[in-house]
Amino acid sequence: MQGNISHYQQQNQQHSPPIFFNPSSDFGSLISGGLFLEPTVPDSFVRLLRNYPESNPQRRTRSSGGVFLSVSLPNEEGKRFPEHKSYIVEKQQRKVHNVKRVRGGSAVNTTKHLWAGAIAAMVSRTCVAPLERLKLEYIVRGEKRNILELIKTIAITQGLRGFWKGNLVNVLRTAPFKAVNFYAYDTYRKQLLRFSGNEETTNFERFIAGAAAGITATSICLPLDTIRTKLVAPGGEALGGVIGAFQYMVRTEGIFSLYKGLVPSIISMAPSGAVFYGVYDILKSAYLHSPEGMKRIENLHKQGQELSAFDQLELGPVRTLLYGAIAGACAEAATYPFEVLRRQLQLQVRSTKLSTLATCVKIVEHGGIPALYAGLIPSLLQVLPSASISYFVYECMKIVLKVE
Repeated sequence: MQGNISHYQQQNQQHSPPIFFNPSSDFGSLISGGLFLEPTVPDSFVRLLRNYPESNPQRRTRSSGGVFLSVSLPNEEGKRFPEHKSYIVEKQQRKVHNVKRVRGGSAVNTTKHLWAGAIAAMVSRTCVAPLERLKLEYIVRGEKRNILELIKTIAITQGLRGFWKGNLVNVLRTAPFKAVNFYAYDTYRKQLLRFSGNEETTNFERFIAGAAAGITATSICLPLDTIRTKLVAPGGEALGGVIGAFQYMVRTEGIFSLYKGLVPSIISMAPSGAVFYGVYDILKSAYLHSPEGMKRIENLHKQGQELSAFDQLELGPVRTLLYGAIAGACAEAATYPFEVLRRQLQLQVRSTKLSTLATCVKIVEHGGIPALYAGLIPSLLQVLPSASISYFVYECMKIVLKVE
């Protein structure tokens, strides 16, 4: 022990006496003790130590007794090393890394969310393409024959592939539309829930989020729908597909011709989205709050990842399909006249273009009020399976892709 003390005294004679820094007043009751600092330590580092406990609460150490903290700062040939600067840089780098990780995770989750909606649209639209073709025959071509005769005519003249005519364009239009629609609805609903501060989304908030999602998706995806309608209309075969129809419309009628019927589209999609998403969420919420629903959720939490994607559905496969069909039927019946009006506006050319109101009056004059519901039955036959399959695939894909 005496040898060590003697060695320390010899070292202390070669250097200036150390500065004793007592931070007990700053550390409060957490740490009592002090620091030995060499006189070459900058004043800025001493100030950093005084402020360190307040700015870094996680680094505080609880202690029941006195503690000395020793800091070794190398000093070679009079050079000073501002250790506190490197600590601050390291701290800022950790913050930036954490922010990038959060942003990256959010971007990945958004991509998964969009893909879930897109895949749901592609599967559902391909399954119901023949019914969609029949609906367009009644709306666009003004078909008067019954469904069975129309089916027979298409099968004879165009073959089986005729029922999927325009399906590629339909998928290209519907996939981004549904992707944006589903994602927008979930995003708007969560934001409204956050603003309101409620524990659960109210029915009014569900309808508002659905309407906003419909408007958002319609504004983005309307041009593809206009091109598809042009291709299905008489003479559309001569336009040469999607690109040809696009070039023809822009060349003859201008770029804004792709947004024909935007106002009635928004007017129709706002209530349609509100009803479609609102009804489904109301039915889903009612079931999950029932004794049967709460028991199912409890079992899902217990079994977890052991179940398949179908079994992990909160509503179960059957209820998901049923509630999706009900929501789709309600939305279609409530907004179908706007759909008829929008299709008629998209078929108009510049020379004979009428306003939205004038077009509506013309439709009623030629066919009466029932003309606004022309093709409703085949449309409902198409919407029921489309909506049910769409919701079913969407909920399953969210589970498979682990959408948060």
